[in-house]
Amino acid sequence: MNRKGKDILILAVIVALTVCVGLLAINGAQFGKWRLKPVGEAISLGLDLRGGVYAVYKAKDPSQENLDTLIDGTINIMRTRLSDKGYNEATVTKQGSDRIRIEIPDVQDPASVLDIIGTPAHLEFRTTDGEVVITGDDVQSATAVTDAAGSEYKVRLVLNESGKEAFAKATSENIGKTISIYLDDDVISSPRVNSAITGGEAVIEGNFTLDSARELASLIQSGALPLDIEQDEVSAVSATLGVDVIERAVRAGVIGVVLVMLFMIVMYRMSGLLASLALTIYIIIVFYLMALVPGIQLTLPGIAGVVLAIGMAVDANVIIFERIREELKTGRTMDSAIKRGYKNALSAIIDSNVTTIIASFVLMYFGTGAIRGFANTLFIGVVVSMFTAIVITRVLLKCMVGAGVDNPKLYAR
Repeated sequence: MNRKGKDILILAVIVALTVCVGLLAINGAQFGKWRLKPVGEAISLGLDLRGGVYAVYKAKDPSQENLDTLIDGTINIMRTRLSDKGYNEATVTKQGSDRIRIEIPDVQDPASVLDIIGTPAHLEFRTTDGEVVITGDDVQSATAVTDAAGSEYKVRLVLNESGKEAFAKATSENIGKTISIYLDDDVISSPRVNSAITGGEAVIEGNFTLDSARELASLIQSGALPLDIEQDEVSAVSATLGVDVIERAVRAGVIGVVLVMLFMIVMYRMSGLLASLALTIYIIIVFYLMALVPGIQLTLPGIAGVVLAIGMAVDANVIIFERIREELKTGRTMDSAIKRGYKNALSAIIDSNVTTIIASFVLMYFGTGAIRGFANTLFIGVVVSMFTAIVITRVLLKCMVGAGVDNPKLYAR
């Protein structure tokens, strides 16, 4: 097959795939018992679009020792409690240095949920007979440690005086048996007693990784020294408001994209038509990524991030097409003009997009809530826009020229 046939085939495959994947994104599909959700259903919506309740708690004493450990443990406890109560899509994150932000979608009774969150953690050590040996009040500290070789991770406990005496008695009476650690009546570890522990220290051994050892230590530490928190703010968001915002955003987005495509086609003719196809591919990729990447939620500021990224994608194409048009005016062929145009435009496109990516990273790291939602969608959008402008549009242009549509007048006014 000659170049013309290959390029026509590539264009046909790209168009067919775009149409098929686009229809799947809009309508989804059913394959036996397996269902592919439409992208609109698969994307996780933020609280401002979905409705629910959010609350921010702050530490009463932000200057206390081990504040980070206590906050991490409190977050883990809150997540467990919300999950146990069926709020599987709730998010609990650290905000700033001394605050915890909780977002719970689809909540009918915010007060009851916040009551669940605010209940103090209850830590107990129990024998196989169910006898409570010590409680979290008897644990002075819990830390993740390694053995001498540094190959095994463990959790080291230090008990206070009352805990030391009670634990020494219990371990001497239960050698060869297990003493289970319960947090809110859930077993988090069941170490076996190998000998009487009289020194006020204990080591929990198991198949721990560094992260799991730290998590267990954090849970125990939080149970022993519960973070004294108070509610800083709480607010409920109407689901009706979210639905209205989504409908308006979709309508405005469709109108805006169509107008941009028409502008591109009028200004750059065949190049604009191919850029419109690349923009369609860009939109499909962005929304699929938002549906598939864990932890990404579409928020109202996130929609603004998507729109901004679309504008940057169009801007990249405009820069490229202007450079190509300049090369065509010097009398170059289409192949040569495309090659030179991309070479001359590449540095400007990369510089502008990389600076935006850096800014989005900063917002993702330091921001919370709506700011992070904006940063997430902006980052995804900018990365994909670079790919579609530098790779997809270039492939489409070269294939169109290779297919015989190489009259410069079709690509520039």
